[in-house]
Amino acid sequence: MTLRTGHVGLNVTDLDRSLAFYRDVLGFSLLAEGKEEGRRYAFFGDGGAPVLTLWQQAGEAYDGARSGLHHLAFQADSVERIRAYETALREYGAEFAHDGMVAHAEGADSGGIFFFDPDGVRLEISVPSGAEGAPAPHESAPTCGFF
Repeated sequence: MTLRTGHVGLNVTDLDRSLAFYRDVLGFSLLAEGKEEGRRYAFFGDGGAPVLTLWQQAGEAYDGARSGLHHLAFQADSVERIRAYETALREYGAEFAHDGMVAHAEGADSGGIFFFDPDGVRLEISVPSGAEGAPAPHESAPTCGFF
């Protein structure tokens, strides 16, 4: 395959609130910010390349019942790092889809936490291994599919 994800862009209702969440709670590095009224945006990156962009142009919160983005998944390097994110998210007051770390499927070695950003966008932080023994919320479907 010759294509890969370059960056993900999300529409937000309140850029200041979303900046605080993605920068201060999740630890993304701010690369650039547009402050012109009616054209506010933020670019977050890894090095010099953007990985996540926010655009203040949504009139209402995310609606998971509509077609479009299902969820945005991030990968952490360890279960301990996921637990640190979980603590920061709980201190922030984020809403979680499941109580703590869960497996991606019954008996899977991979798993993570599933939660919502300030506009209700579904987010996941997971690890490819190290989650063995974590509960799986659904026997018949992947955890990341229905939350």
